[in-house]
Amino acid sequence: DFALWPLGEGFMPWQLLTYGFMHGGWMHLFFNMLALVMFGAPLEYTWRTRRFVFFYIACVIGAGLCQLAVGAWMTHAGNPAYPTVGASGGVLGLILAYGMLFPNQKLMIFPIPFFIPARVGVFLIGALSLFSGMTGFMPGVAHFAHLGGMLTGWLILRYWRGQSPFGRGGRK
Repeated sequence: DFALWPLGEGFMPWQLLTYGFMHGGWMHLFFNMLALVMFGAPLEYTWRTRRFVFFYIACVIGAGLCQLAVGAWMTHAGNPAYPTVGASGGVLGLILAYGMLFPNQKLMIFPIPFFIPARVGVFLIGALSLFSGMTGFMPGVAHFAHLGGMLTGWLILRYWRGQSPFGRGGRK
């Protein structure tokens, strides 16, 4: 009842939040929480707790909405419905924010054997999620929820910076 099900397949509104606090196993939980600490701690220090929690929850919900859209399309195409669980969409929103706030911070991302700037790491993670979602590489992973969390985070950061979502203009 707390996992995110596609619309019409057992969906309930609270699932847009609750799915982000469930996981598919100990390793899933471990790696999500490791990334949450690694990337979330500097963001919370920068933004303070209230803004950080708002951002994270918004990314979880945005990731869920994206997953619902993809799930509706997939079930309409005749694929079986399956639930989504995990904090990954919110975590990917945090990783994107980290890359935008600290673009030159050096990261080492397995399997790349050297340090890369955070902005490059974020791009590679997003590109891998898009590639995987489009090709079916790494099945059983909600790649479009990852992308939805990143998109939500990007939109929020643009808003906080006084920028319009898709242009250079913005609020004055």
